[in-house]
Amino acid sequence: MDESGGRDMAEYRIDELARLAGSTVRNIRAYQDRGLLPPPRLEGRVGLYDDAHLARLRLVGQLLGRGYTFAVIKELLTAWETGKDVGEVLGLEKVLTDPWSDEIPGTVGYDELVAIFGAGLDEDETARLRDRTVEIGLIEPDGAMYRVPSPRLLHVGAELVAAGVPLDSVLDIAEQIRDDCDVIAARFVGLVREHVFDRLEERPVPDGEVAAVVRRMRPLVKMVVDPFIARAMETRVQAALGEHLETVRDQLGQAPDAEGIGPEGPR
Repeated sequence: MDESGGRDMAEYRIDELARLAGSTVRNIRAYQDRGLLPPPRLEGRVGLYDDAHLARLRLVGQLLGRGYTFAVIKELLTAWETGKDVGEVLGLEKVLTDPWSDEIPGTVGYDELVAIFGAGLDEDETARLRDRTVEIGLIEPDGAMYRVPSPRLLHVGAELVAAGVPLDSVLDIAEQIRDDCDVIAARFVGLVREHVFDRLEERPVPDGEVAAVVRRMRPLVKMVVDPFIARAMETRVQAALGEHLETVRDQLGQAPDAEGIGPEGPR
């Protein structure tokens, strides 16, 4: 007990601190180097840590387990120490790391992929197409299975293959559309950065305000892209079908009917 009647602050050597926190000596030193953990009290050449260090170490471990980066953890700890609203910082991190789609990733086995896309192909060709699908990002190796970031895209590919489009052509268009979408995203983000984020940098703003801007962007992207792609598809499909129907009419008009009567009349 101390003179005030309270409990003496416990002190730990680094190896004992690591054991109590479920961490390692190496991690503790790394956290100190990154500014996540205050230095110990030195008694001679021995560093002594207390319960505050233990609590901080456990908090860092929990935040790392939730997927936060070292940089974000440091920002959160600094915000907390200076009396800043940690909720705002967490809110900004959430909108920056949350996926922009509500689609739930799936998994698929190699045999299932072959059944859907590789029917009639030899083993080498199937392996080549699988590797290309991974390279484009439609599937990701996950142990004995494959993670599917977007089951919707995989379904679209399966429907196109079922309709008679060669898988190589499906992968070609998927790669092209992916690159086109990256250009669209860059243009949209560039617009917001120039007219919104650059303006925010001119004056100190709470993280909550920045988070609100990012949240506001989310629905706007689809609201911009969907009408344009719908109108473009309508125009392109009508033109393509029109050309196809004209070709069919021309072929029918040139072919003799069953009575031997062609476009010129009886022969």
